[in-house]
Amino acid sequence: MENFPTWMLVVAAAIERSDGRWLMHKRPMEKHHGGLWEFPGGKVDSGETPRVALARELAEELDIQVNPNTFRSAGFADAAINPSKHPIVILLYTVKSWSGKPRAMEGGETGWFTPGQIQKLAKPPLDIALADQLFHNSGG
Repeated sequence: MENFPTWMLVVAAAIERSDGRWLMHKRPMEKHHGGLWEFPGGKVDSGETPRVALARELAEELDIQVNPNTFRSAGFADAAINPSKHPIVILLYTVKSWSGKPRAMEGGETGWFTPGQIQKLAKPPLDIALADQLFHNSGG
């Protein structure tokens, strides 16, 4: 039997405004991938479902409230196995309704971008894959 490393499940939100712009979060410089733009989200904690975890993460990171039942699955990305790190799987969901005004609660910044602008932003590798899936599949 092969030795499989422990992997980490992460969730992310593709938040779309009614004008067709999407919210991206710029990671604080002191964090891993600092200064790069990403879809907001985070780790799924033990005992949480991915949708519940994403609702919690959006409240913590962006100070917005969302209904997990309204999320739509939009894709996933996984990192190649690296023996020195835990592999990551990111599940991406689209979010089209929320309450509150999104703002970066943990540092960094937020911005609203067109799909074309997002494709040009500097992003971590898995967010590049997620953006490609999202905008290829949505026709954006």
